[in-house]
Amino acid sequence: MRQRFDNDKCVNRGGFVNHEAAGVAHTMGDPAPLGLGDYPKRDNIITRIVNFTMVPQPWKGRGTRGLGSWVRCAPLFSTRVRFVVANIFAVMLIPAVACQAPLSAGTSAKVDAAYRDGAALDAIFDAYWNAKLRQGPEWATYLGDHRFDDQLTDYSEAARDEQLQQTAALLGLVRHAAPYATNSDDRLSAALFEASLQDTLALAEFPDHLMPIKQQNSPHLTLGTLRTHSPFDTPQDCANYAARMSVFKTQADQLIALMDEGIARGVVRPKITIEQALPQFDAMIADDPTDSPLYEPALSLAEGAGGAESQAKIRAGVADAVVGLKKLRRYLKGTYLPACRDTVGYCYLPDGAAWYRALAKHHTTTNMSPEKIHQLGLTELKRIHEEMRAVMAEVEFDGTLQQFIEHMRNDPDQHNKSPEEIMRRHREILTRSDANLPKLFGRLPKTPYGLKEIEAFRAPGSATAYYYNAPDDGSRPAYFYINVYKPETRPNYTMEALAYHEAQPGHHLQIALAQERKDWPAFRRFEHITAFIEGWALYSERLGYDLGGYQDPYARFGQLTYDAWRSSRLVVDTGMHYFGWSRERAIEFMKENTGLSEQNIISEIDRYIAWPGQALGYKVGQLEISRLREEAEQALGERFDIRVFHDHVLAEGSIPMSILRTRMREWIARQ
Repeated sequence: MRQRFDNDKCVNRGGFVNHEAAGVAHTMGDPAPLGLGDYPKRDNIITRIVNFTMVPQPWKGRGTRGLGSWVRCAPLFSTRVRFVVANIFAVMLIPAVACQAPLSAGTSAKVDAAYRDGAALDAIFDAYWNAKLRQGPEWATYLGDHRFDDQLTDYSEAARDEQLQQTAALLGLVRHAAPYATNSDDRLSAALFEASLQDTLALAEFPDHLMPIKQQNSPHLTLGTLRTHSPFDTPQDCANYAARMSVFKTQADQLIALMDEGIARGVVRPKITIEQALPQFDAMIADDPTDSPLYEPALSLAEGAGGAESQAKIRAGVADAVVGLKKLRRYLKGTYLPACRDTVGYCYLPDGAAWYRALAKHHTTTNMSPEKIHQLGLTELKRIHEEMRAVMAEVEFDGTLQQFIEHMRNDPDQHNKSPEEIMRRHREILTRSDANLPKLFGRLPKTPYGLKEIEAFRAPGSATAYYYNAPDDGSRPAYFYINVYKPETRPNYTMEALAYHEAQPGHHLQIALAQERKDWPAFRRFEHITAFIEGWALYSERLGYDLGGYQDPYARFGQLTYDAWRSSRLVVDTGMHYFGWSRERAIEFMKENTGLSEQNIISEIDRYIAWPGQALGYKVGQLEISRLREEAEQALGERFDIRVFHDHVLAEGSIPMSILRTRMREWIARQ
């Protein structure tokens, strides 16, 4: 049963609810091998395989379908993958999974041979990735895969059911394929893949999809940014973009249907989140479609892109998108916002406490309880405040730490004066530090990166900065996106820490290195674990001392401010979402304990409200990497090589903390 919805007090006493569905036993004989052209029989076999490998899930009560629609998208897969999915799985898995009966000598030989050459795992990974891109066509475009450039994500309940059934089926397949992996790379890939699918299914027990709109990472914002990474080189490119714009009318209806269901079930956003999203809609809506930022690509089409004809198509598509945006905005303002919560924490939602615990586990890859995470943040803040007081003494400030923080927050000399100044200073910082990277790393990425301002239409509701990785086709660099909205509120003393975090040696160095591993399955190159990527980026902020940075005490205070910020996140995120804190209490806590500007603090708190648990990964990951470095330094003494240590931390891409710990301790023992 579900916990009650209660706006008066935080509901966090209920335990996790197990949902069980009855499974059905199936038996069947050894199937005949299929031919590549035998598609009807193949569809039937694969559907039956899916049913045999399906694990009971809470969504099965709404009807269970097989993977027929997925398998019929055979053109998405390579010939080799189609062969393996259609034939090898049928031969290998039906007798092994469905019957649980001994295999004949002939079938056993086929199974062993198929698994030994890695075909099964490769096929599973490829099938997953192709389905992932088909289901998230906007992301496919961003990565440089243009097969789906005329489509948007399907947010219908039916599409979600299908995706979850596919996930469950793939989980069953990889569990049977993994024992046959014969090398460490395949074993690690299989373990990471299985853990990722299990995590997806665990989070699917909670109805996050019923709250699709927020002020960050939201479908309407995705629509607004498509123009920045869609191609406009040919008439077909322009037609694809126009078709995509038109589809938003349908997507808007899907989003409204989800939110209607959310209202009925008491699963709604806080009012503040929707209030901040409404101006983002206004920035894209225009009476004349050519005045909308969605139309901007048509103003400067490349030669050969179709000229006036393509412009007309884009205009018509944008006109449709504006209709969808207007409809969605009217719904948000008139129907959804009045139904939204005055509270901000997930603990006020049905099953909220269990939901937040699941999110904490997802983002930290640990079993730390919210209570323990909250206390960790307080402990870290106490340590960091002592280092801040040392900086106060160095600059001879007479007063308390809180007074010094307030002085830094309000001193005009410690803030920027223009967007141009913000961008110039970041470029100068990174030019200097990038030259020193070989001191700390033996392997550096080849992928270039650039700096960009966050677009004006989304800047007021955006975080301080973002990192956007490069597409796989190399058509553009990666980008360090910087928020220059209200530059006079953006402190200059935190700029070094921010640059090291988002660019190098932080996100760009780590993510680009992983992405360049063409020998890895795509999911390992492009999907990320919060605790690892954000833990590494936070750890990288302190590496600035070794890169010629933090030369004045105020910059060092900025580094400590960012460290205190991430420690405070542990307190305010758990505070709001588990202990029922108000938004105002979280803002005041950050103001008292960090040197961030008030503008940054408000933006960050509102981000945590809309994205619970994600803020926990930074500090948990950083502390794990720092502990492992300390272990290595103590164990190896003069034999410790920081370049080799860093290269090994990054060698396997984004991995859970438990796997990182095991790998690094094995590395220490081998030295």
